[in-house]
Amino acid sequence: MDTKEKLYYQCQQFIDDRLQAVQKTIHEIQESLTSETKSSAGDKHETGRAMLQLEREKTGQQLAEIQRINQLLSKIDVSNTSKVIGLGSVVITSNANYFIAISAGELKVSSQVFYAISAHTPIAQLLLGKSIGDNIQFRNQDFKIIEVY
Repeated sequence: MDTKEKLYYQCQQFIDDRLQAVQKTIHEIQESLTSETKSSAGDKHETGRAMLQLEREKTGQQLAEIQRINQLLSKIDVSNTSKVIGLGSVVITSNANYFIAISAGELKVSSQVFYAISAHTPIAQLLLGKSIGDNIQFRNQDFKIIEVY
């Protein structure tokens, strides 16, 4: 497995972990709603149910976001290499290394640190369309693009 494939796999693992956490939360909310129905009555009961409904809506939104991110990741072809930076590019700069895919934070491959970033982040917006040898300025720092694959 090459570096890009390893980064892709780590991003997929990041999504899978988030998905499992959200599904667990949804299951717990469902159990709480079921037990809330069987227990007390009155205003306290209604408040508890309302809070659980709000939690369920929030986790539903998180689930939809995870599915959207997963769809975006599935569009990346790790075998595709381009000299112009785009979605799925691994970018080595004089300052940091990036994998333009999803916002998954810091990833490590063979003791080398990469930042998995969304194409919508400010740094990615500066990198997109650039190629080896180009310079960019971000937060008063100059970066030189050393490698793209």
